[in-house]
Amino acid sequence: MYYVSKKMEIAACHHLNLSYESKCQNLHGHNWHIEVFCKAKELNADGMVCDFKHIKNKIHGYLDHGNLNKLLPFNPTAENIARWITKQIPECYKATVQESDGNTATYVVDEE
Repeated sequence: MYYVSKKMEIAACHHLNLSYESKCQNLHGHNWHIEVFCKAKELNADGMVCDFKHIKNKIHGYLDHGNLNKLLPFNPTAENIARWITKQIPECYKATVQESDGNTATYVVDEE
């Protein structure tokens, strides 16, 4: 099995729709640190699991400097964003999303 990961930083704003009072319900921004983990049993015709540039284009190219509430069809929590990332890249089995120092969410695709 081959494994690769791609780290990137995204500047984006969001607000959260919550069932309780929170400052996070107000529009605010983060410099999100994202890591995308991909794997493959066999390398593609180019000798890669997947091209790092394709990962960057699909995630960073779409989200950077955007309003996540307008770009994503769900409440843009770090957990939901991590899950969304795994659905964007076929080879992706795990994603981590850090919205601030000490606050990181990870989603791992269930292989059942």
